[in-house]
Amino acid sequence: MARTILGIIGGSGVYDMALDDAREQHIASPWGEPSDALRMGQIAGVDVVFLSRHGRGHRLGPSDINYRANIDALKRAGVTDVISVSACGSLKEELSPGSFVLVDQFVDRTFARAKSFFGAGFVAHVSMAQPVCPKLVDALEHAAQAEDIPCHRGGIYLAMEGPQFSSLAESKLYRTWGCDVIGMTNMPEAKLAREAELPYASVAMVTDYDCWRSDVAAVEVSNVLQVLRDNAAKAGALVRRVAPMLGPERKPSPLGIETMLDFAIITAPEARDPALAAKLDAVAGRVLKA
Repeated sequence: MARTILGIIGGSGVYDMALDDAREQHIASPWGEPSDALRMGQIAGVDVVFLSRHGRGHRLGPSDINYRANIDALKRAGVTDVISVSACGSLKEELSPGSFVLVDQFVDRTFARAKSFFGAGFVAHVSMAQPVCPKLVDALEHAAQAEDIPCHRGGIYLAMEGPQFSSLAESKLYRTWGCDVIGMTNMPEAKLAREAELPYASVAMVTDYDCWRSDVAAVEVSNVLQVLRDNAAKAGALVRRVAPMLGPERKPSPLGIETMLDFAIITAPEARDPALAAKLDAVAGRVLKA
C-alpha cells in the first residue's frame, strides 16, 4: 500500500513545526525559489514535510510568494497530501477570533499571481468544483474535536490580493456574496495543488472580524498578533493529532485527485512545448511518463 507523506503549509504565525528526526532540505524547482527549505521528519510514525509559506521571519508578502515553486517542491519531496493552515478574517458573526474553519469552497479575487503550471504550448484544465479533499477534512474535523478546538466544517474562503486589508465597502460586499472568511494566500495555492494531483485541505484560522462590524475597531496588526500566536499553538496540536488519524498507510482521495490529469490535458503530445513539458516533470510526471 502507498505511504502517506503529509505536506503542511504553515501560514502567518506558523513558521516551524516540531517533528521527530527532523532535517532540512533545499529542493530546487524549475519554477523558481520556494519560500523556504523543507523541514522533514515524522509525527507518530507518519512522514511529514513542513513548508513555511511566508518563510521564517515572515519575509514574503502574499503576492511575493512563489506558489508554483512551493507546490512543485512539495511534489518533488514525495508529498501525497497537503494541509494548509492560514490566518484569515471572519465575515460571519458566529466565526469568532480563535475559531478554525475547514474551508470547502473558494472565491478567487487575486490578480497579480501566476495561477497555473500549464500555459501556451501545454494546456490543461482541471476541475475545481470540489476544491478540497473530504478525506483530509474528515480527519481534520475529528482532530479538532479531539483537541477541543472550536471548529466549523464548511465555509467559503474569499482570496483577496492584499497586502492591504479590506475597505469597509469590500468587506460588506463579500458578506452579501455569502463568503465566510477572507484571506490572502489560499489562491492560487489550492488550484496548483489540484494541477499537481495533490489532495488539499485548508484550515482557516480566524484572527479578527475584518472591518465589517461597527462595534469592533478596524483590523490592526497589533490586535491580530496575539490571536496569531494562540492559533499557531492550536495549529501545531491539530497537526500532531491529525497525522496519526491519516496513518502511515495512505488511502486515496474519494475525489480521484491522484489521477486528475488523465482527462485534463488538452494539447496533443506532438504539439506540446518541450521546454514547458520539461518543467512539468514533477507536477505531471505520472502522465508524461505513461
